[in-house]
Amino acid sequence: VDKQANTGHMTDFMTREQRSRAMSRVRGTETKLERLVRSELHKLGFRFRKNVKTLPGRPDIVLPKYNAVVFVHGCFWHRHEGCSASKLPETNREFWEEKIAGNVKRDKLQVEKLRQLGWRVGLVWECSLKRSPRVALTSLTRWIESGSLFAEVE
Repeated sequence: VDKQANTGHMTDFMTREQRSRAMSRVRGTETKLERLVRSELHKLGFRFRKNVKTLPGRPDIVLPKYNAVVFVHGCFWHRHEGCSASKLPETNREFWEEKIAGNVKRDKLQVEKLRQLGWRVGLVWECSLKRSPRVALTSLTRWIESGSLFAEVE
């Protein structure tokens, strides 16, 4: 039995150097999951812009016709509460807690700013796309067409 299973932490099997190298390869845009969501939306006839620099948070997908923006969030980087993929490494713990807490705070601020500008905001979590892409994308497209102000696809 893994005694750490309920702590929200994960044992880090990498050295500090290995972890640093691995994390340096993580991309902020053009992730596989972002490309999947965009590809499926495009197939369904949705037209959008990507990574719009002039909007708060630089949304992954902007659908002007629907006045909607979509963020495809990695569960680790954006701390998806209750998701096993959001567990922090044991190594350099303080750094990771500060880093991820900063991301979460920034995410909330960006959603708030977008809402103030009149944008509808959708969040799609990595785990939902990995678990069942079809279900996640169906939920997302229903939200886009619904006019609802906020959606979180978990």
